[in-house]
Amino acid sequence: MVLETISSPQDLKQLSRKDLHRVVDEARQALLEKTSQHGGHNGPNFGMVEMTVAMHYVFNSPVDKFIFDVSHQSYVHKMLTGRAQAFLDPAHYDDVSGYTNPKESEHDLFTVGHTSTSLSLASGVAKARDLKDEAYNVVAVIGDGSLSGGMAYEGLNQIATEGTNTIVIINDNDQSIAVNPTGGIYTALRDLRESDGQADNNLFKALGFDYHYLDAGNDLDQLITLFEEIKDANHPVLLHIHTQKGNGVSFMEENREAFHAGGPYNPETGEYLRASNASETYNSITTSFVLDKIKNDQTVIAVNAGTPMFMLNQDQRKQAGKQFVDVGIAEEEAATMAAGLAKNGAKPIWYVAAPFMQRTYDQWSHDIALNNLPVTTLVYSASVSAMNDESHLGFFDIPFLAHIPNVVYLAPTS
Repeated sequence: MVLETISSPQDLKQLSRKDLHRVVDEARQALLEKTSQHGGHNGPNFGMVEMTVAMHYVFNSPVDKFIFDVSHQSYVHKMLTGRAQAFLDPAHYDDVSGYTNPKESEHDLFTVGHTSTSLSLASGVAKARDLKDEAYNVVAVIGDGSLSGGMAYEGLNQIATEGTNTIVIINDNDQSIAVNPTGGIYTALRDLRESDGQADNNLFKALGFDYHYLDAGNDLDQLITLFEEIKDANHPVLLHIHTQKGNGVSFMEENREAFHAGGPYNPETGEYLRASNASETYNSITTSFVLDKIKNDQTVIAVNAGTPMFMLNQDQRKQAGKQFVDVGIAEEEAATMAAGLAKNGAKPIWYVAAPFMQRTYDQWSHDIALNNLPVTTLVYSASVSAMNDESHLGFFDIPFLAHIPNVVYLAPTS
């Protein structure tokens, strides 16, 4: 196995093109074996295999700085930076986290677990480089779903304003966590994809980026050629790369929402294992209650930011129709939109995961509470009952909300 011989990206650079393709195949198989047994972020990583191999083959990490947005597409990056054993040996599956982490490797610049941050981080890293008169590439990877977050635009604007080397890679698989809606940035990206990057309306060119489009985003050779072409540019470059989420695994390609992330599954059929047999849960009771409210009152609206499956599956979202809105991965927009809805006589039910809600402190304080608006918020993955790793801490929810005037927090205890 070639993958077992790679302890750093320098080893990858010594391989023939044929062996690079073998690394792609072996990495994809390792992903299938680990995620099917262990769970994790599935689709994002399968779609990034070729791109990650090409990045490490062309660029020179850790001198060149890689910044992954959310970083749930960084599994192959970990394999190629001395951590392959954590994906090849079940006894070592828990040796690494599901996100980039500087405690694990010098190739991980930040601990990152939330979306829309990579471009702002990159703008700071690049500015510090320039102040120190250093020369290397700063490469920020961001998905099309993460571009729905407002912070992404702040980062894009600052990178373009600085005008020096920062390479932005948009990993566009036409799929956020849930199915991307129409309109806005999704329509702009779709127009660019369908025109092979030639659409007249190009936000990125308008901002001042040197824009390149690659439709074959899962073609290793074309990726290498593109990266070699723009490496060491002295200006901001944006690579718009069209990939397939879940690439190479048929059931992940067909059901991209279900296989964004999840627990163990059958690697042949895609059936998730150890599903709950409970006929009634807090989640199911809540979902039924909200759908009943929606059915009987046209002013009730469910608002979510990029994770609608917490409460409503795809069929239930269709039932709700216009009384459901997914704003994209933009929790701040969801919170303040809910305030606007409430002010104008609608009855918003904003549902959000506790680890993501910490991004909305100012919106809670200034937009909802200061205006004393009737926003109902359903908090999922709350407190100590759910996932609590470094970047996804759910137990801040009560402490940070409890002292804000006009906020009432109710938590079931049994």
